[in-house]
Amino acid sequence: MTLLAAATAVRDRAYAPYSQFKVGAALRGAAGQVFVGCNVENAAYPEGTCAEAGAIAAMIAGGETRIAELLVIADCPSPVPPCGGCRQKIAEFADPGVVVTLATTDGQMKSMTVADLLPGVFTAAHMDRD
Repeated sequence: MTLLAAATAVRDRAYAPYSQFKVGAALRGAAGQVFVGCNVENAAYPEGTCAEAGAIAAMIAGGETRIAELLVIADCPSPVPPCGGCRQKIAEFADPGVVVTLATTDGQMKSMTVADLLPGVFTAAHMDRD
């Protein structure tokens, strides 16, 4: 299954009764397995979970720790970018050159690298004191 097909399918299962903004994400781990996530809202809005975070959690639960590629899709006028928190989460598990594809349900796509998505990323190296 392609990342587009996987993200599109999981997007349909998103739980978004408050915003009505359903998002799907699919990522391929370094070993080739595809993991998916969708946004899940709750009444204590905005304390929900983003699609990207869900896919990353599924990857970790599946025993992988590295993202090889990622696609995010939503029904919006232009390709949907991850929020700031998800950009940091993506950068934690993906090398700077990993391609992230942003898509709309009507077929628009925009691809960029993780480095383009989050320039000046905060990393564990910033906490080194030596």
